[in-house]
Amino acid sequence: MLAYAIRRLLVAIPVLLVASVIVFTLTLFTGDPVQEKYAARNPPVPQQTIDNERERLHLDDPIPVQYGNWLKNLVTKGDFGPSINTASNIGDELGRRIVVTMRLVLFAMFLALILAIISGVLSATRQYSWIDYVFTFFGFLFLAMPAFWVAVLLKQGAVTYNEATGTRTFFTIGARSVETEPGIWPAIADIFGHSVLPTIALALITYAAWSRFQRASMLEVLNSDYVRLARAKGLTPRKVLTRHALRTALIPMTTVSALGIATIIGGAVITETVFEWQGMGRYLIDSIATRDRYAIMGWLLVAGIFVVLGNLIADILYGILDPRIRYE
Repeated sequence: MLAYAIRRLLVAIPVLLVASVIVFTLTLFTGDPVQEKYAARNPPVPQQTIDNERERLHLDDPIPVQYGNWLKNLVTKGDFGPSINTASNIGDELGRRIVVTMRLVLFAMFLALILAIISGVLSATRQYSWIDYVFTFFGFLFLAMPAFWVAVLLKQGAVTYNEATGTRTFFTIGARSVETEPGIWPAIADIFGHSVLPTIALALITYAAWSRFQRASMLEVLNSDYVRLARAKGLTPRKVLTRHALRTALIPMTTVSALGIATIIGGAVITETVFEWQGMGRYLIDSIATRDRYAIMGWLLVAGIFVVLGNLIADILYGILDPRIRYE
């Protein structure tokens, strides 16, 4: 298993390199970040200041040299490159914001998995019943709703409720309050309160598709020969469901959830923008607006690492869910 994990990590290196080359190439077509930074200044910025800024960002170097220097500094020094914002360090920003975003992503992924498994199993075991129709309706409803629309509806509903009751039951702005009561438990409660609405918004659009996969997988397993044999041997319906059917039916869900990590991270960009979280999603939006190419590449690299790790964990879980799967 260890050798397999190492091989997968080694294979991921060229994938991340190719992705970084593609993103770096695309950023070249977005325009000159220095001109964008100083274009609206009044009075106009001296040409010497513009030249110094271009030199700091290595924009006068040949394009292959720019990419080669970025990759060299990243590997040898852990330096993500100079930011268009002189007061900002890309590595520090990513390190600070990744905690905020991963908290949202992990909570949303966990909630989406729980909802998808429960609704998928109930829909499959109660096929064509009112329970199945209700879960199917809500599944397709959230599947058809864009991520930003779900987030906006939840935020507006929370604001309306707070105004109607004269309380602050729901937090709608920021990842945490500026000031909290001293102590670890008030801080945890504050973080949890700010995470409720963004987590629900991100989980709903994710759970919708996953629940359909879980339902289809569960139906296929329930109609298999070994499940019918287990029933014929006199096992209780609960044992047949939990020990035989559900464990096998979770294998496709593991694949879908691993592939869905990239979708969840993409959805976090929109969710963080709506709820004004200062996470990686907001950092990506700001970096694109300022054409900060090295910040964009750093964001891609971090997001790509999490996608690779998520798929690696899914592969390892295959062997746990199905003992027949072995990695030579």
